[in-house]
Amino acid sequence: MDLHTTVDRAQRLKQLHAQNEPLVLPTVWDVWSARTAVAAGFPALTIGSHPLADSRGADDHEGQTFEEVIAAVRPIIAAVDVPVSVDLEAGYGQKPADLITGLIEVGGVGLNVEDTVHSDGGRVRSTEEHARFVADLRAAADDAGVPVWVNGRTDLFMHAPDASRVLDDAIERLRAMEEAGADSVYPVGIQDDDELLGAVTAAVGLPVNSTAHPAKHDLERFRRLGVRRITYGPLLQFAMADVMKDMLKRWAP
Repeated sequence: MDLHTTVDRAQRLKQLHAQNEPLVLPTVWDVWSARTAVAAGFPALTIGSHPLADSRGADDHEGQTFEEVIAAVRPIIAAVDVPVSVDLEAGYGQKPADLITGLIEVGGVGLNVEDTVHSDGGRVRSTEEHARFVADLRAAADDAGVPVWVNGRTDLFMHAPDASRVLDDAIERLRAMEEAGADSVYPVGIQDDDELLGAVTAAVGLPVNSTAHPAKHDLERFRRLGVRRITYGPLLQFAMADVMKDMLKRWAP
C-alpha cells in the first residue's frame, strides 16, 4: 500500500475517534471477517492477536514472530478500504522503530501495545519502561510521517487477585502513557466492573478502550461510563464459534 493511502487512513482513524463516542472497532482475524465487518457498516477495524493466532493455528501471547504477524495482516488490510489497527502484543522483542516500519509497510495505521512481555517470561513492564516504549513508538511514527494511532494497554487489573487494589497504580500507568504520546489507553479486564471502569474514564483525559462482547454487553452502558473506544478482543470470534457449534450439532454423527 502506498504511503499516501496509509497517511489518509491514519488521519481518517483519528477523525473517527473524534466523531464517535464510543468508536466501535470490530476485532477481525482474516480477510473474510474483515470484509464482513465492513459490509455490516463499520468504518474501521482492529486485528486481534488472539483471534489471529487462533485462525493460524498458533498460540497467543507472542506465539508468532513479528514477521509472521505482519505477513498475516498484510492481505487483511489490503482487502478492505477502511483504517485497520493491529494488536502487536508487547512488541515481539522488536524495537519500537522496527514495529512502526513493519506496520506502515503493510498499511496498518494503529496498534495496541501491552505491558505483559510474553517473550520475556511474561514479566510486566514497569510504568516508566512501558511509557518509554510508547514514547518511542510515537517518535518513530512521527519520524515516518504517519500519525499511527497508539493504543497503550495495561494488564495490571488482569494480573491482580483484587483489581480494585491496583486502581491507583493502573491510573498512574495510564496517565504515564498519555504523557508519553499514546492516543488512547486500554485497561484490560474491567469491562464488567462499572465502578472501576468509571473511575478510569474519569481519571484519564484520553479515550479509554474497553473490551466488549458483541452480544452480551450493551453499547449504551459503555457510553454512560465514559468509554470512548470499544474493541472485541477474542470475544467476537468466541461468539461466532458458539453459534457455529449450535448450527452444526444437528448434523453431527
